Amino acid sequence: MSAPPPENNAPDGHRASEGNPRPSKDAPGRQRVPADLRVLVVAAFVIAAGYGVVAPVLPQFATSFGVGAAAAGAVMSAFAFMRVAWAPVAGPIMSRIGERRTYLTGLGVVAASSAATAFAPDYGLLVVLRGLGGVGSVMFSVSAMGLIARLAPPTIRAKVSGYYATSFMLGSIMGPVIGSLTAAWGLRAPFVVYAVALLLAIVVAAWKLRPAPPVTSTGSVLLPMKFSQALGVGSYRSLLLTSFVHGWANLGARVALIPLLAAALAVSVGAPEQGFGSGSSIAGIALGIFAGGSAVSQMVFGGLSDRWGRKPLLVAGLGLSAVLTGLVGYSPGPWAFWGLCLLAGLSTGLYTPSMQATLTDVVGSRRSGGNVMSAYQACADVGQIVAPIVLGTVVDVTGFGVAFLISGGLLAVAGVVFLLTPKASFPTSA
Repeated sequence: MSAPPPENNAPDGHRASEGNPRPSKDAPGRQRVPADLRVLVVAAFVIAAGYGVVAPVLPQFATSFGVGAAAAGAVMSAFAFMRVAWAPVAGPIMSRIGERRTYLTGLGVVAASSAATAFAPDYGLLVVLRGLGGVGSVMFSVSAMGLIARLAPPTIRAKVSGYYATSFMLGSIMGPVIGSLTAAWGLRAPFVVYAVALLLAIVVAAWKLRPAPPVTSTGSVLLPMKFSQALGVGSYRSLLLTSFVHGWANLGARVALIPLLAAALAVSVGAPEQGFGSGSSIAGIALGIFAGGSAVSQMVFGGLSDRWGRKPLLVAGLGLSAVLTGLVGYSPGPWAFWGLCLLAGLSTGLYTPSMQATLTDVVGSRRSGGNVMSAYQACADVGQIVAPIVLGTVVDVTGFGVAFLISGGLLAVAGVVFLLTPKASFPTSA
């Protein structure tokens, strides 16, 4: 993979460096996160927790309309499918009306769709309303990345990205716990709770989140970055592949396969059908441990690439994650399974902040990167959609070992691609 000329590869017209952020008078660890971005971090927790509230009850809610498991799965796929379908539209919207308005609009769309879902009279409308939720989801996801690119100081971009991702991860852990409690009020209640949580996030964001100025600090007009410009940057091309692989291995495959593998392990060790040691408890603990490990890792190591450069953390994290993910499928029992999930989660936290920071480096704070960021997000969504289908088939034919090896192999490929990506193609942008 060859690097483009320096004048084309630095999106803001700055000289590219050795994959490191621009030096600053202040050490990265000493710079404070801007108040606007602290609002985003808190809102990420609320959003993820709200999503986690509805996740445990959504399949049951779908089957309450008299449909089978496949149709219930289609409800969840509708959300992810509309994220992918709307991604090419979300970018231009953000470039036209700004990151803040896009963020608030996206939250509003998801809140409205969730509230309406609580009163869905039939299965068909349920699918439509969940699809609309996907439209709003991609809008606030892309605009949040844009706000981080615009507002985070270059020397702490990976740190801010780590905080944001960690907050989202912690919300994802807490959400299902809250959801299991609210489900006692009925299958429709969690959707109302989610809508209220989003309304709270909207109020706080509208109050505290300042609009990002439409011009640069020098007074020049902020122009959107073209997708073709980003493709001229070697690190961005590598990032698109890694986004797909991350969506495949850590969003699609993890959620789809870990519960199935947990059930198989429970049977193999003669575990009880209910309570601690059952398949459902093994799966719940494994998913929680993975998410917790990733959250801790991102909190502890999130700022390392601000000091060491993006490339080393991407290569090391992806390589380690590849090995650990491949081993998960060969877990001999629940304790080994939990241990490998913890280590795999920790390894994921090594590279995910650097992914986000690399993306914001490419776009920079002097451009609007709607199309560039929505394409990155769409790659992850496609991986999340395709992985459960492909790997589910692999499990049926060959077992869990090969399925997890495939995910590990893809992570290894992504690591090798970044290893071969020249350091000069990691732009430094202000």
